Amino acid sequence: MLKPIAAAVAVLVVSLTVFVATRPDTFHIERSAVVHGTPADTFAHINDFQRWQQWSPYEKVDPNMARTYEGPVSGKGAMYSWKGNSDIGSGRMTIEDSRPGELVSIKLEFFTPFAATNQARFQLAPEGAHTRVTWSMAGPNTLLGKAMSAFGLMDAFVGKQLETGLKNLDATVNPVAQTQSALAGTPSPMPVP
Repeated sequence: MLKPIAAAVAVLVVSLTVFVATRPDTFHIERSAVVHGTPADTFAHINDFQRWQQWSPYEKVDPNMARTYEGPVSGKGAMYSWKGNSDIGSGRMTIEDSRPGELVSIKLEFFTPFAATNQARFQLAPEGAHTRVTWSMAGPNTLLGKAMSAFGLMDAFVGKQLETGLKNLDATVNPVAQTQSALAGTPSPMPVP
């Protein structure tokens, strides 16, 4: 009785391993939202790492995180390193391409709790009087990443963080609209902590 069960479990494990191994070698996750500000104002909040504390969802993971800024204050060559608790780990971001009102492209390096190098991009486009921001993250898929992607977990987890960041960016770029929404009784797009 145990042999057929063990054989079935072995077949299931091998099948699952083969399925995961055949997943793509790269991943790409993106989210898009309208930010109620001009492309120039929105770009200024993305292109300067020191402003990220105002809106990035990753800044809230460890309030005691150590931050270091190097290079220019903003734009190409600006670098931001962090070292935090086990939930946020350590890493570095470097702006590789910066086009005012259009694009910020970032090399994203993770050192701990795992090593990885990914690419983050913010593409901006005018949408009426506002700005459509598309935030994407892409990079090589590790075996763990393939397993998470196979079941939609990677897109759900990272995608939720990108969505939160875009909502926070909107609230930061246009705090007047947020205040007016609150006064009018309209729910604010800013998540309540």
